[in-house]
Amino acid sequence: MAALSNLDLLRRVPIFSALTPSQISFLANTVQKIHVKRGTFIVKQGQIGDALFVILQGQARVVISDQRGREVILATLGAGDYVGELSLIDGCAHSANVEAQTETDMLVLGSAEFQVCLKTNITIAQAMIQCLAHRLRKADEQIMSLALMDVYDRVSSVLVNAAEHADNHLVIRNKISRQDIAKMVGATRETVSRVMRDFEDQGFVTTRPDGSLILADRRSVHERGTDKSEKSKQDTSSHFSLASL
Repeated sequence: MAALSNLDLLRRVPIFSALTPSQISFLANTVQKIHVKRGTFIVKQGQIGDALFVILQGQARVVISDQRGREVILATLGAGDYVGELSLIDGCAHSANVEAQTETDMLVLGSAEFQVCLKTNITIAQAMIQCLAHRLRKADEQIMSLALMDVYDRVSSVLVNAAEHADNHLVIRNKISRQDIAKMVGATRETVSRVMRDFEDQGFVTTRPDGSLILADRRSVHERGTDKSEKSKQDTSSHFSLASL
């Protein structure tokens, strides 16, 4: 990847694919390629942003935290995803941290160049609007999950959403820790471990030697969560208040 020019890299990013030759050449002369190590904060919650970051290779996750240090994982990002645009659009501070989970290569576009890009290309502006609308819908789903679902339903939803179809199974290839699931569903790691043990005992989740997971079909996993929630209304999870989101 290091041998590729900025122009070549931009052409590989979906959001920039509709740019005219002159527009993409302008951006190629203004963007910077950077490499960050795992654990690096790409953007920090509470700080005002001055750039758009486009992931070329690697993974990052979006995490929101409160003053007590409790965290909720909002999303996992990969190649082609971008962050930092919200602060550039409204001038307010970032609402969450974005932390690199692997060695990550990115393109960085400054605020002034980002504004020019929005004003001169309606396709990019529309793509940004669609992305923001998608994130808003996801936020609505997460609020509903925290407010209305018990921990079994929340865990089953995370598992199903993380899985992909492979070899006639639903598979989660990338190892996902109990702690990370807990941060996604607003529960303790101990509670999530109990839920996962129950799913495994009932045959709805199978752990492979490489750490990947095989799930029963979507209906079965969700039914398991629903059946369990009807039998027990006790939830020992430590929920975030909706106000903290």
